[in-house]
Amino acid sequence: MAGSGMRKLAKDTAIYGLSSIIGKFLNWCLVPMYTRVLDSTAEYGVVTNLYAWTALLMVLLTYGMETGFFRFANKKEEDPTTVYSTSLISLGFTSILFVILCWTFITPISIGLGYENYPQYLRILAAIVAIDAFSSIPFAYLRYTNRPIRFASIKLLFIFLNILLNLFFLLLCPYLYKNHPQLVDWFYQENSGVWYIFVSNFIATFIMMLALLPELTGFRYKFNKALLKRMLRYSLPILALGVMGIFNQTADKIIFPFLFSDRTYADEQLGIYGACFKIGVVMIMFAQAFRFAYEPFIFAKNRQENEDNKKAYAEVMKYFIIFGLFIFLGVMFFIDILKYFVDASYFEGIRVVPIVMLGELFFGIYFNLSFWYKLIDKTQYGAYFSAIGSIITVVIIILFAPVYGYMACAWASFCCNLIMMLISYFVGQKMYPIRYDLKSAGIYFLLAISLYLTGMNIPVEFMPVKLLLRSCLLGIFLLVVIKRDVPLKNIPFINKYVKK
Repeated sequence: MAGSGMRKLAKDTAIYGLSSIIGKFLNWCLVPMYTRVLDSTAEYGVVTNLYAWTALLMVLLTYGMETGFFRFANKKEEDPTTVYSTSLISLGFTSILFVILCWTFITPISIGLGYENYPQYLRILAAIVAIDAFSSIPFAYLRYTNRPIRFASIKLLFIFLNILLNLFFLLLCPYLYKNHPQLVDWFYQENSGVWYIFVSNFIATFIMMLALLPELTGFRYKFNKALLKRMLRYSLPILALGVMGIFNQTADKIIFPFLFSDRTYADEQLGIYGACFKIGVVMIMFAQAFRFAYEPFIFAKNRQENEDNKKAYAEVMKYFIIFGLFIFLGVMFFIDILKYFVDASYFEGIRVVPIVMLGELFFGIYFNLSFWYKLIDKTQYGAYFSAIGSIITVVIIILFAPVYGYMACAWASFCCNLIMMLISYFVGQKMYPIRYDLKSAGIYFLLAISLYLTGMNIPVEFMPVKLLLRSCLLGIFLLVVIKRDVPLKNIPFINKYVKK
């Protein structure tokens, strides 16, 4: 019974996780088009800045209610339907109020954010964020009722619609406007790429909301004021943690434009940074894939063998680091090809990629470390660490971005994640000690950095030869991993040919 339960958990985790990873990957694939069809790097800077704001607003507008819903819907003394409907009413009210306030005060808001000539961007983004925030509860309900297929299907529907609409507005419409204007001139406006990126998002978000209508009907809505107060008391601390966490990830893209008197220059630089940052985001996607694919396996094996859980946690961490360093080397060794992910006008920003990737690796390690304070119900430590990270990020950006530009943003993210990782490790060793394999981690880090420095300084200009030599260096890393930590008999498809 336990085995079947674990298998079901792994299956559901894979469905939820793969939908998230596929979504991130497909949206990531839009970046090459954006950098080529938008009129300037400044326009992509606008997209980068405003989507950073939406990520922060999304956390604020959900105010921890998704987690609160799970917590109270699973309490025996609470009626799940009442919890669900109370959550919907609460988020529905605050989302509508947010849109009304934004649209009412759109002039001062747009002036304050530097978009006085483009208030329509802020209006449509306010609507998108409000719908997304409200939709978080129906999606949580699908998870609560154990319907991963429907959850993933609606998520993927949004993703594919968003991609198709982007292709329609940014590629097909310009072509038709140029060659057959009578087909599109009644609705299409030329040179409005940024606007149509947001329009595509809005239409896809609205259709996603319609797809969730079955989860919003068929039951009697009940609003329990006392229940809402209890849920808010539980959720608001989560809000504080969430805001600081997302701020650490978006502070560079939010603050940067305010540090320069020339807004066009700031947008151009932010566009270059934002586009090249996306290359480094591959680390996040692979890290997520690792957690979804490998952690269920480790914990299932640990449970079956009845071993000490802490040993499994340490084992997961070691392989996470190995996997992350391999991805880092793979991306950097082939950066001369991967840089064409963005347009040539963005190439100067490629230098941020190794810094961003290592920073995201540190964040992944921090994320894997963070379970200790969750297990001992000391989640306030997560808030402390995030607050320290936020302060570090803001100070570095404000002090150094006016001098060093977007490179200061990359280093701010790197330092923030590194320090949060180190503090979480040392505090965790006192509160919930785990014997991580620091020796192996150190060896692999030193090996990866040595191979990286060697590979990036190969004195060969002929690109095929350079890539071949770098591939050999990547092979050396793999051989060391196999020799030290991955016996051939444990590798699928190879194990059948190896004597046990």
